Amino acid sequence: MDSEVLIEFPGLITVYKDGRVERLIGTDFVPPSTHPQTGVSSKDVIIIPESNISARLFLPKLTNPNQKLPLLVYFHGVAFCVSSPFTSQFSNYLNALVAEANVIAVSVNYRNAPEHPLPAAYEDSWAALQWVVSHCNRQGPEPWLNDHADFERVFLGGESSGANIAHNLAMVAGDPEFSLNVDILGIALVHPYFWGSEPIGSEALHPEAKAGLDKLWPFVCPENPDNDDPRVNPESIDGPRLVGLGCTRVLVCVAVRDVLRDRGRLYYEALGRSGWMGVVEIMETDGVGHGFQLNDLESHKAKDLITRLAAFCNRDKPPFF
Repeated sequence: MDSEVLIEFPGLITVYKDGRVERLIGTDFVPPSTHPQTGVSSKDVIIIPESNISARLFLPKLTNPNQKLPLLVYFHGVAFCVSSPFTSQFSNYLNALVAEANVIAVSVNYRNAPEHPLPAAYEDSWAALQWVVSHCNRQGPEPWLNDHADFERVFLGGESSGANIAHNLAMVAGDPEFSLNVDILGIALVHPYFWGSEPIGSEALHPEAKAGLDKLWPFVCPENPDNDDPRVNPESIDGPRLVGLGCTRVLVCVAVRDVLRDRGRLYYEALGRSGWMGVVEIMETDGVGHGFQLNDLESHKAKDLITRLAAFCNRDKPPFF
């Protein structure tokens, strides 16, 4: 019985009937440091000790001690159930992005399912964003944010499930019932994890990948296992309208060989026709699949993606705002 499997996602995570959880990737830890090639420094901070919400902060090499930089609040991916900002994969990726974009970044460590099912990741990420924003008066607990973050240029970003989090936080930020005290300038969604109960585009042509994704949301969100939950299907008829998205710029990045690509395209199209008063862009990368940039940072396609993200994080508000 101890080794009997309850549910598994091959190559990702296995849950046994006795309650054990075995994560197959994303379990390594690399310490914060100053990167010898780029000069990017990193440090780890505890945000909310009671729930063990933490983050890794990244600061590029400064040209002057009073320099103010765009602020990127980043949410890592891997299916809401695996990995952290402290793995070599995400730490190396953020180091490369921060060096290219010359931004200060906060990579949030939210709690993972199944031990902490959704909405834990959303709640943790919102709490972390509020903590970041608490520095806007230059009197927060973290000196890097007090001294170097430009709260006129705040961006959210992430890939896969992290992009899903960025979208959902921007929806909350656009709700008049909530207040952040700062405006979110833009969100960058890389290979966003959006899904739905009815297949669209080419999804039905990939039955194995589709079957895995069909059971992912019920696994990470057992309180509402419907794949048309508005948090995973922004086009759900029961959800809030995209017109309420609380930012003025959006970049959606999709990969041609990713089974999620049509959802990213649909989001781009739906946002553009929703009446939302912002600017939305899309970047499509040929010949590669989901999260390709994380596995080969030196490839020209990964570098092209990072360059596009860096440019996005240095944009100002659209001129009509």
